Amino acid sequence: MIRDLIQTLPPDLPVLIAGPTASGKSALALAIAQTQGGHVINADASQVYDCWRTLTARPSPEEESQAPHHLYGHVPFDAPYSTGHWLREVTPLLHGTRPIIVGGTGLYFSALTQGLADIPATPDTVRQTADAMPTEAMLAELDAETLSRIDTANRARVQRAWEVQQATGRPLAAWQDDVTLPVLAPGTYTGIVMDSPKDWLTPRIQHRFDQMLRGGALDEARAMQQAYDPALPSCRAIGVTEAMALLAGKMTHGEAVDSATIATRQYAKRQRTWFRSRMPDWQRVSSATLST
Repeated sequence: MIRDLIQTLPPDLPVLIAGPTASGKSALALAIAQTQGGHVINADASQVYDCWRTLTARPSPEEESQAPHHLYGHVPFDAPYSTGHWLREVTPLLHGTRPIIVGGTGLYFSALTQGLADIPATPDTVRQTADAMPTEAMLAELDAETLSRIDTANRARVQRAWEVQQATGRPLAAWQDDVTLPVLAPGTYTGIVMDSPKDWLTPRIQHRFDQMLRGGALDEARAMQQAYDPALPSCRAIGVTEAMALLAGKMTHGEAVDSATIATRQYAKRQRTWFRSRMPDWQRVSSATLST
């Protein structure tokens, strides 16, 4: 039960909640804020953009009215935004009212609790070259150590590694070894990982995307049709491609749901792998057993 879990949390420590998509982490964050106090802070790379609320499952206006929320939908769809941007924005929010940081972007949590490499900004010319390159071509140019550390199935991560290597002359892995001190040191926060088995999570993913399409996602996609650019990070959010294809008559509703479900399930698998390897000491909470 959520209330039983909340009673075990030290009320004076920040709470960090990581979990795969559709695992119920946002509901837990809001319940903690309502019960113990605090403000909810986004740690999901797709939810920072202003163009998608429904498609990225951002908190609804009603949910946002129940507790202070930060770093949701505040970045223009075509603006650059990195882990470094997020870390600089979240750091001032850690002081004062208790922060409850929730999301599925593992890099954000790692930067916050383990430090971040101070990598120079990528020149526009390098990024433009990368945008036009196939993922396989970029992978072929990366060093073995960097390949072992990134999600090679995630184009955004592959492109970031290639851009860093091209722009600085050093592999991403080398930069990662030169990290700053963490903003939150061990023992100064409560870390929670939502444990969401595949057989429990998959039906939720499928149902949620179906409801998204019926509840406003197509309106969001329609508003973005003229600006849609699959090379933009904001347009790589899962479900955007399917919503655009549905609007263009290239997919049926059922095909869009099936396609987005598969992509989301694959992403959730990568998230679970990341959380297991990078957050071994965080408290595991079963999504299936939490209920209000």
